[in-house]
Amino acid sequence: MKHSKGRKRGDNGEQTDDVRNGSDPFQRLLGLMFKAHPWHGVSIGQEAPDVVMAYIEIVPTDTVKYEVDKRSGFLKVDRPQRFSNCCPVYYGLIPQTYSGEQVAGIFAKRARRKGMVGDGDPLDICVLSEKNIPHSDILLTALPIGGLSMADGGEADDKIIAVMRDDAVYGGFTDISQCPSALMDRLQHYFLTYKSAPGTTQHKVEITSVYGREEALKVIRASHADYRDQYPELSSLWPKQL
Repeated sequence: MKHSKGRKRGDNGEQTDDVRNGSDPFQRLLGLMFKAHPWHGVSIGQEAPDVVMAYIEIVPTDTVKYEVDKRSGFLKVDRPQRFSNCCPVYYGLIPQTYSGEQVAGIFAKRARRKGMVGDGDPLDICVLSEKNIPHSDILLTALPIGGLSMADGGEADDKIIAVMRDDAVYGGFTDISQCPSALMDRLQHYFLTYKSAPGTTQHKVEITSVYGREEALKVIRASHADYRDQYPELSSLWPKQL
């Protein structure tokens, strides 16, 4: 998921109510009258980073890549999928996260690289579930189990891997090492090729490593801290400090 750069500027229904029924009457009125922006107006979750809210932009049957329009919050068409590429899992973003200085610092240390920067987007998340969810533009509760350490043109672009809570097949997974190797191979192949154009021989996307749950939780904490630094004016919508 790649959003346009903008560098300067509940795990259930009860969590959404927490935001909409805040102490600010004007904020509560807006929450009741208008749909929340999926990046800013939805909580990351009161149990984050162990349990997070995920906004799903793409489902495995999509032949078009969708992404959230940063300004409006509507789901927009980014581009048709290249070749026959389809994302093998539910793919989207974690609300109230931002890939900035702290996320880039963790990536640089992990990959032993200098000069890394965050990509300026919300943190991406891939959610495993055996259920067939027919369309995107939905929220679901996810449990992070690991991640892909991905670099895109010199920018940190981590992909958190999670399972849908209470999923019959994947819900009991606690670490990425439990994922079927064939699924992980497909997922990595998708991200290494999803930006390739016909005739292209050079790709700027690379996966430097695959990491487990503890590293994923660290990245989520850092991304929320980056978000707080980037959008201090939205502090009334934040959950407790992670």
